[in-house]
Amino acid sequence: MSEIKVNKISPRTACGTTTLGDSGDTFTIPAGVTITNNGTQTGFGRTGAVNWNTTVKTGDFTAVNGEGYFVNSTSGTITVTLPAGSAGAIIGIKDYAQTFDTNAVTLDLNGSDKAGGSTDNPILDTEGTSVTLVFIDSTQGWLVTSDGLQSSAEGPKYVAATGGTITTVCTNYKVHTFTSPGTFTVTCAGNAGGSNSVDYLVSAGGGGGGAFGGGGGAGGFRESKVAATSGCWSASPLAATTSITVSASGYPITVGAGGAGGCCGSPQIKGASGSNSVFSTITSAGGGGGGGNSPAATAPHSGEDGGSGGGASNQNATGNAGSGNSPSVSPAQGKDGGTGGGSAGPHRAGGGGGATTVGGNGSGGGTAGAGGTGATSSITSSPVARAGGGGGGSGANDTGGAGSPCGTGKPGAAASVPDKNAAANTSGGGGGGHNGPNRGGGSGGSGIVIVRYKFQ
Repeated sequence: MSEIKVNKISPRTACGTTTLGDSGDTFTIPAGVTITNNGTQTGFGRTGAVNWNTTVKTGDFTAVNGEGYFVNSTSGTITVTLPAGSAGAIIGIKDYAQTFDTNAVTLDLNGSDKAGGSTDNPILDTEGTSVTLVFIDSTQGWLVTSDGLQSSAEGPKYVAATGGTITTVCTNYKVHTFTSPGTFTVTCAGNAGGSNSVDYLVSAGGGGGGAFGGGGGAGGFRESKVAATSGCWSASPLAATTSITVSASGYPITVGAGGAGGCCGSPQIKGASGSNSVFSTITSAGGGGGGGNSPAATAPHSGEDGGSGGGASNQNATGNAGSGNSPSVSPAQGKDGGTGGGSAGPHRAGGGGGATTVGGNGSGGGTAGAGGTGATSSITSSPVARAGGGGGGSGANDTGGAGSPCGTGKPGAAASVPDKNAAANTSGGGGGGHNGPNRGGGSGGSGIVIVRYKFQ
């Protein structure tokens, strides 16, 4: 084997080309030899490796061919603009803080390129993922050549579902309304780049009014609003700021019935509490029934606890109002009922609690307590009031308590107010009965469940 030792090989002419060997020849670089390229190279391609940039990226940036990046999305979503596609271009991305599942990284295809044959910008939304992409050609564009915890880089996907009465609002959002039991069936769970969660309104059945007694408490009212989930709309003051992430499965819906009014015979009993409404992890409690006017020896006069509490009967000054937000949740699902005025003097019962204010107390001027105020939400894109408390009942010559200002509870029945029943799907409390021929309390209104999400 012959050996040539030189310090430099140059072409014969200035700026000429030097050819090393002939076609079919093999050149072997021994172990331990270092080759340093201070110029540019063509035709060598890459072997699938990148040079990792150890400066952690915490915001939007443009990637450079041949580099890998540690990306920290703790503070929010990040967009990485890919370099212009040319065959052999390569980049790498690694989830630095295990947060891609919370704040996804979008790979911007830089205008006209593709990824996996699609023009959708890929989304990296798996916790801890690391991915290497190589640009192949104009047909497939960027392809994943190696990954960890990431099976593919996909474009935005959106929630799709069936069940209930479906309407489209604000162009890009769906609303599913359930006025009776059913199933919210998610057929596509979406992803963080499109949508993968839903907002809700879950309102339970209202409590029945007591016979010659307290107003029924409103059904528990629970709601969520996250603008990124379901767009901009006016929620109630009770709205939670966390939506529900869904999976591709069926979610049974329970719509609570309203409680029956207390019977007008002897004894004159309290109203029945309403039933719960349920969606996924959200349960709203039925409204508490209003207290009845029976003698203390035969039945208590207190309003029942519930989503909102029932109003107390007038019969006994020690009769307690029902407690709202029972069981306790945050934000609170309802308020307490009002107390009774006692057996001495005019008969004045307490009003049922509403979603946002307590029921009025039965005292003063021969007027029973008013029902507590409900809540107004535009989750369906139109403002609708729900979950108002029922008014307390009164003596034959007194004034029954007013229903909730939201119009979903019913007045306590003085002789001039015969209609004590709350309307269906309002979650309103029934009005308390008056001291007349028909002392029975009004029935509570049934509940409702509404689900809203972004579908495109």
